[in-house]
Amino acid sequence: MNTLYKRMENGSRKQRRAYEVMEDLGIIKNYLSFHPVLCGTIPIGIDVENSDLDIIMEVYDLPSLEQRLIKDYEQMEGFRLQRKTIREREVMKANFLYKGFEFEVFAQPQPVHEQHAYLHMII
Repeated sequence: MNTLYKRMENGSRKQRRAYEVMEDLGIIKNYLSFHPVLCGTIPIGIDVENSDLDIIMEVYDLPSLEQRLIKDYEQMEGFRLQRKTIREREVMKANFLYKGFEFEVFAQPQPVHEQHAYLHMII
């Protein structure tokens, strides 16, 4: 579990609320085998009103994850799932709304600490 995610438990009001919603959803704990990392503006405290919760994952079997996300989150408002190729690599993206937050799950066959979303956040 990434440190920024855990720090949100005692962060700003929005960070605490996001942490509670993510814990309620169980998305980090239920997908640990995919090395989920929360990225984006909320965990680093530079979010704006409509910032979403970006969760990146390391996945080598996209169809398997896709089926699991459909099973777990298809009933969520605004659920949509797509696959595309970015930088010559097949990726999968799922979006949905839950308790006032927009979630974006981004998965690709690459370690999370080498993914652009993670590197961009760290910089």
